[in-house]
Amino acid sequence: MTNATYNTNTDEEVDLDVLTSTEDPCHLVVWNDEINTFEWVIETLIEICGHSFEQAEQCSLIIHQNGKYAVKNGSYDDLKPLCDAITERGINATVEVLAG
Repeated sequence: MTNATYNTNTDEEVDLDVLTSTEDPCHLVVWNDEINTFEWVIETLIEICGHSFEQAEQCSLIIHQNGKYAVKNGSYDDLKPLCDAITERGINATVEVLAG
């Protein structure tokens, strides 16, 4: 082991700026329609969003009952590609910024 010298001067005051995320949190919202089946929406949520079967099934029921549901939360940059993949399958989806 080598001898090391450490600065133990604790009288020095240091100003540190804390970096925080200023990006607004978002929801990935899937909308109900009369075209897509429960099975197709469930399969899509599993494949695109990484949901378990049970989670995808519950989301699809809520979408059907309420007309829409936020199936995933995150940053816009994370949710936008998922939204695009869902809409490419013919299912209506949007990314909505949460009001702060």
